[in-house]
This record gives sequence, C-alpha cells and structure tokens, in this order.
Amino acid sequence: MDIERCVLGVDFGTDSVRALVVNATDGGEISAGTAPFPRWRDGRFCEPASNRFRQHPRDYIEAMERAVRMALEPLTTDERAAVAGIGVDATGSTPCAVDASGVPLALLPEFADDPDAMFLLWKDHTAVDEAAAINDAARRSPTDYTRYVGGVYSSEWFWAKILHVLRVSPKVRAAAFSWVEQSDWIPALLTGVRRAADIRRNRCAAGHKGAWNAGWGGLPPESFWTQVDPLLAGVRDRVAAETATSDRTVGGLSPEWAERFGLAPGIPVAAGIIDAHAGAVGSGIRERTLLRIMGTSTCDIMVVDPAVIGDRTIPGICGQVDGSVVPGLVGLEAGQSGFGDVYDWFRRLLLWPIAHLGGDVADFEKKILPALSDAAAALSPDATLPIALDWLNGRRTPFADQRLTGAVAGLSLGTDAPRLFRSLVEGTAFGARAIMELFLGEGIAIDEVIAVGGIPDRNPFVMQVQSDVMGVPIRVVKSAQPCALGAAVCASVASGIHQTVRDAQERMASPARATYAPDPALRSFYDGRYRSYLALGEAAERRMR
Repeated sequence: MDIERCVLGVDFGTDSVRALVVNATDGGEISAGTAPFPRWRDGRFCEPASNRFRQHPRDYIEAMERAVRMALEPLTTDERAAVAGIGVDATGSTPCAVDASGVPLALLPEFADDPDAMFLLWKDHTAVDEAAAINDAARRSPTDYTRYVGGVYSSEWFWAKILHVLRVSPKVRAAAFSWVEQSDWIPALLTGVRRAADIRRNRCAAGHKGAWNAGWGGLPPESFWTQVDPLLAGVRDRVAAETATSDRTVGGLSPEWAERFGLAPGIPVAAGIIDAHAGAVGSGIRERTLLRIMGTSTCDIMVVDPAVIGDRTIPGICGQVDGSVVPGLVGLEAGQSGFGDVYDWFRRLLLWPIAHLGGDVADFEKKILPALSDAAAALSPDATLPIALDWLNGRRTPFADQRLTGAVAGLSLGTDAPRLFRSLVEGTAFGARAIMELFLGEGIAIDEVIAVGGIPDRNPFVMQVQSDVMGVPIRVVKSAQPCALGAAVCASVASGIHQTVRDAQERMASPARATYAPDPALRSFYDGRYRSYLALGEAAERRMR
C-alpha cells in the first residue's frame, strides 16, 4: 500500500465498535477490528419493558481500545507511522451528562451504576412525555423550532432525553454541568479535552437531534427552553453553540491515546458524525440517491443542493441540515424505529418455549430467521396474508410518534409462522415505501436506492421484497463496514489528504456488490397491499387518540 496515505475510521454501533484502516488513495480496506460492548452484551442498565436502553461509557473506552489495537496489529511499524488521521462516528442521538471537566458522570465512583448518569441510547424511548412538552412549546412559539426536524421533535433525541433525566434524577441534575453526544465525546476523549466548554459539537448530531440551526442563531433561545420546563434553565448556555462539519479537525491525538493505540501523537482527529450519515458518505451518496442503513432500525439519508430545496422544509422527516452529511449540501434524514428489531422480536417469540422447556436455544437461535426467510420466500404472493405495521418500536418517519405500537390484521387459523413472518417483512418494506413516497411527494427526485448494513448483507429475501414493494432497484454496497469507511473518508479530508468529501468519495467510497430489481408483475399486487397497510396505520392512530 501507499504508506503515506492511510487513515483510520472508528464506528460505534449499538452492539460493538469497529475500527478500519483504509488506504486513502483508493479506498482499499487494509485491516479491521471489532469489539463488543461487554456490559451491553450482558443486558446491564437496560429495561426493555420500560423502553430504557443505557450504555456505560466504560464500554466505549474499553471496546474502542481493543478494536483499534486489533485493526493496527497486522501493520508494520512504518505503516502505523503512516496513519495520517482518525475519523469517528457514533449512534445518534446518544447524550450523556458530564461534569465541568467533560467527564461522563458514570465514570465517577458515585455514579458508576446509575443508568441516568450513562449514555441514553438512540432506542431509549423513556422521554415520550418530554418530547410532547417540547412539541407543545414549539406549537405555541412564534418561531417553530421543530421546523427542520419534520415538525415533530422525537423522544429519541437530545433535548427530550436531557429533560427526562433532569425530571427523574435529582442526583444527576445536581451534578451535571452540561450534556454531550457520544459522537462529540469520543473525539474530545481522543484529543485530551479537559473542559466541557471545549468539547466541539458536530453539525450532524447538533442539527438533526439537537435543535441547532443557523437560521435562528444556533440553538433556540433560553426563553423557549424554560417555557418547555424550568428545569432546563441554564442548560442551553452550557451546550456549545458552534458546530463543525465532519471534514474539520477538532484537535490532535493526545499522548495518552497515542500510546494506548500505538500511533503517533498529534495526528488529526476529525469532528464526529452520526453513524448512518457516515455510512452514506462511505457508500458514495450523491444527489438523487436514497441511501438506507438497514439494521436494528433504519436511517434513510438523502443530500440535496441548497438551491434545489431553497427555503422549503420537508414535513414529517427527522432532520434537514446544511452540511450534515456532505459539506455544501443539505442532508435529509428519515428512518424506521424498528426494522431488524421486528424480525428479532419474532425470533425471540418463537424461541420462548424452547428456552423454557429445556431445549437447545443456542442451536436454534441462528437457524430460525434463515429458515423462516426460505419458507416465506417460497410462498406465492397472496392477498389473504396478514397485514402488519412496522411500529413495534414506535414510528420515526413519517411524523415521529414513539407512542405508536405494532399491529397485525387478517390473522386466521391458516396463518403459520412463515406467513406471519412474510407479513412482518412486507410491513417493514411498506414503512420504507412510505418514507420514499414522502420525499417524492415533496419534489425530491430519487434515481436510485443504495442499501447498507447487516440486513442487506445477510438476507436476500428481505431485500427482494423491499425492491418489489418500493418498485425501484436497490444496490447493496460491497463494504462490510461502510460507516467506518465513511469516518475514514472524513479523516482523509481533515488530515489534508483530500480537499473535499466529494473528492475523497471519488477515490474511497465503496462500490456495489449486488443489485435487486423489482418484479413488474408484482407492482399492482403490492400497490393494493400498501393501501391496506396505510389503512391499518390510520386505524391504529385513531385508536391511540
């Protein structure tokens, strides 16, 4: 390899962290390492029944060091010396309370086992009431501060989660100096930041989750937040108002972390970025492309020229932020709160009797979903199959509402496991189509769909149904680590190897390895099924009211 053009991408997912060494000249993936989060793996600090999902910062520290050292181990001394920059992505929105030194409270002895002092994972939905309070205040405000997040602020996001913790934990409330996103804290940790006030905020998380927008001077004013709840008084002033795009450096690698990794101190560390957005960068996203990150949930990303969208906002999406994905373009974000999680729920449902009757669960765990997929794929499309909503973890888009729940209509005594599974797969595809049609209805053209993530890599049946339901070809990228690759792309620009993210993408972005084409014969069939899905959704929402 060209040892003078090497960068490191570090990708924090839900279950693990991945580190990827990339040749910045041609995007060649040189070596990689993956390490799981041990406390998360054991289910610590989480209560799924109450939608509480927390992660300990020690998981991030320990797993990151293991993954990076694993990725660097095959490199020679000269090759390690050639690592010219580091890029980091992380799940969003994943905030945590920190003290004045920028240390997450859970790293302090008195908070070591306090879930409210840890990072609140994206899938944590404990802040439904707090999101409702923000939305109510926005509707009463002369300025609609939800305008650039589709008109609805979600319980998944930064301010709702902060308010929830402030309400339920007086201990954390008293100790918290400020609040940071995981995607900001990791770069700060790596660069040795010692003050919370010095932590740089990334444009991606701040704009899509943190209510930041240049149009109203950064963050909504203090008066708005105190209208939401007086407990938010003073919080705004301790959250940095300035933001950096992911192609900018936030500092150099600290001597401590250089020694822990085995890298040279001082190499540039890029501003953070949300994992799905990094995946879009690594997959070569461009205008008129809808990119789907498909895993436990989905994140659907587009980029548009500011001149095309103008002053318009897209109602019902999750975010509309200039420079959040590719600097110079407006990033649009949508998504599904549950995707692979829907299939995993069904798998766990089927495993329950085996586990409780003394069967070999481990033997069945990995076999159930492939067997169901094969059986469901063999079924002829049938209008008598049940219709399923994909809202088992609430709805992210269109119009976020985490109070919504899943539903299935049309069950009969003839509904067996493969038929129900096919209905669940179709339901997730109908949710994807609803997102696509939202964009199309707002005049945002879509020429192609690109898919990345665990689902596209492992389940051809799911991908074919997606293509048939959406009515468009879907390209699956070759890279198994597109998010880490996207973080590496950002690192290559922050370190000066490439001038712009677009230039870096031309050299480094992943090509496609497969394409799923829709079956024209199924178009009218799925059009009818989609109308039934929409009708079931309307009935479910009426029931919630």
